[in-house]
Amino acid sequence: MGRLDFGPGGVNAPHIHPRASEMLIVMEGSLEVGFVTTLPETKLITKVLQAGEAFVFPQALTHYQRNVGKGPAVAISALDSQNPGTQRVVAAVLGSNPKLPVEVVAKALQADNNVAAQLLSKFK
Repeated sequence: MGRLDFGPGGVNAPHIHPRASEMLIVMEGSLEVGFVTTLPETKLITKVLQAGEAFVFPQALTHYQRNVGKGPAVAISALDSQNPGTQRVVAAVLGSNPKLPVEVVAKALQADNNVAAQLLSKFK
């Protein structure tokens, strides 16, 4: 279990837990939560939670949280594994060491090589 504190506009960037489902309970404020389903739909499922409400993120699906309230937000997160793992999606693609090839990133983003190179350069 862990406590998540969000300032106004704060975001827990898209990430996955490859070995766990996650339950999130909002204790204070308002959080938009969402996850993306698997192929072929890759549908974004979202909900705005208020204090006292909960949401479950299925195992290994990309998900995020964002404070959409005017003040701070607090949530408690519980994972159903002692070793859930965490992988930040954007950091994994753009921040790997060594870097993914520019051409691979460009194809994945459906962008040209210059755009991919610029994005890759922002991650050290």
